[in-house]
Amino acid sequence: MSDLINKASLQLRELIMDALGKLTAEEAVPAVPLPDFNIEIPADKSHGDFAANTAMVCARAFKLPPRKIAELICDKIDLNGSLFDRAEIAGPGFMNFFLGDKWFSDVVENVLEEKENFGRTELGKGKKVLVEFVSANPTGPMHIGNARGGAIGDCLASVLDWAGYHAEREFYVNDAGNQIEKFGKSLSLRYMQLCSDKGQQLIYEHKDDTEKLCAEIYSLSGEGQDFEMPEDVYLGTDIIEHAANYYRDHIFELKDLPEEDRRKALVDYALPLNIEGLERDLRKYRIVYDNWFRESTIHEKNETKLVVDKLIETGHAYEQDGAIWFKATEYGMDKDFVLRRSNGLYTYIVPDIAYHYNKLVTRNFDKAINVLGADHHGYVPRLKTALTALGVDANKLDVVLMQMVRLVRNGEVVKLSKRSGKAITLVTLLDEIPIDAARFYFNLREANSQFEFDLDLAVEKSSQNPVYYVQYAHARICSLISNLSAEGVQIPESADFSLLNNPRERELIRHIASLPKEVDLAAKSYDPAKITKYAIDLATLFHRFYDACSVKNAETPELMNARLLLCSAVKQTLRNALTILNVTQPEKM
Repeated sequence: MSDLINKASLQLRELIMDALGKLTAEEAVPAVPLPDFNIEIPADKSHGDFAANTAMVCARAFKLPPRKIAELICDKIDLNGSLFDRAEIAGPGFMNFFLGDKWFSDVVENVLEEKENFGRTELGKGKKVLVEFVSANPTGPMHIGNARGGAIGDCLASVLDWAGYHAEREFYVNDAGNQIEKFGKSLSLRYMQLCSDKGQQLIYEHKDDTEKLCAEIYSLSGEGQDFEMPEDVYLGTDIIEHAANYYRDHIFELKDLPEEDRRKALVDYALPLNIEGLERDLRKYRIVYDNWFRESTIHEKNETKLVVDKLIETGHAYEQDGAIWFKATEYGMDKDFVLRRSNGLYTYIVPDIAYHYNKLVTRNFDKAINVLGADHHGYVPRLKTALTALGVDANKLDVVLMQMVRLVRNGEVVKLSKRSGKAITLVTLLDEIPIDAARFYFNLREANSQFEFDLDLAVEKSSQNPVYYVQYAHARICSLISNLSAEGVQIPESADFSLLNNPRERELIRHIASLPKEVDLAAKSYDPAKITKYAIDLATLFHRFYDACSVKNAETPELMNARLLLCSAVKQTLRNALTILNVTQPEKM
């Protein structure tokens, strides 16, 4: 795949080095080791398409004023046959270089040739990357934080794929441990409440309306009421719904069983339904995982025991008061931490250590990336330290910490409802706003930034709505092409792109060319927001071009053809950027 910005930058470096070689041969500058110099893209394009600080950094080595060095280089540099048209010297010795017609023509031709592959790069060289995200507790529905994590994680995996990595998506199912114990206890309590006289009365009264049944039982669950619940259980109406559905199918089947057996039966019934629901809801959100990895498999294969035994054998863990401790202080942490309690149970971090050992060693991924909430900040160093002690390169694990999102409606923060036992979940959000808006909005900012999601703006059909604004640019091009086709004007196979010399045209083409670079930057920084920003900027530049440069009424047929193909290139580039984000590209709006 072609990155014409990088190609021009590399060519310019070579041209400058050739000029310096000539100057050295002529003894115009001394033959000394050359300091490294930077080639950058100026923010102000009146200063050129590229700028080099070569003369500035060579001043000390050459014992010459920077401007003098710049003049010598510009006198010797040979731009004939290159991508560059001219060079200028600015200020004390900065060198600015301007691209020629050929480069701008090459960009448009390149997009039209590569089509849906334009923007793909080979940065990753096929390395295997595992992106784990959402991994919501399967004991309940996904909340709004999972909605943001899902959009970020899925688009990050897509960015990595476009950057040449082999990226896989994984959901880690916490189907073991304390939360499952709590889930079982919650289900059992609700089931036994339904077996009571009051519970049976309510089931009879609401035999055809589970939602009303759940709401009434929840309303009677406060302190001192019929269905009072302890603090260490899940209180959501989803728990009541599972218990009610099981009761309706099986009546008193579990009533007289031992508590442990009853809990197991209810978990075996409800957990698969929850996991199936997670998968269904995420598919609605356009997220399809390559792997659903269950925590229970870690325990079944004794991988928790294996990692703890290995830490003991290598001297990185010790026994004290019947518990096994990890020597975290040897790795600069404040204090050691427990791996296995004196009662023989592992702490929460041990399955996670075993899981990441499985990712990086057993399955041999080159990189593991986790998208986690910001509250995991202190957990990450513990995990990395344990992996290091196990002989794993902890740099192979990267964590994207994500700030929570606030929902705003009518300028006010939307409060979560505690009375009904319901919070705003992924599903309720997607019932209210388009999926395109959710995926785009949640990637408008870096993951570690605070973010307000304006529910009103997300459904607004105006240029103030960023996803609508970008999609409208795509639809506007489709409409243009369709209308011209109806008038007998077809898209030509080729055109003279050197005619595209209006500043608006050049500005647009420059931005088109930067998609491969933005894909690489997004992959390196784990920041899909770079792609949403790119798409918004591209839409803005297209709208400016379209308003300033008429396509249908261009001065000549040749210019119309060139502009029509430029529009086709913009359309393709917008499609590719939105494809990375898995946002639709409507042809009519």
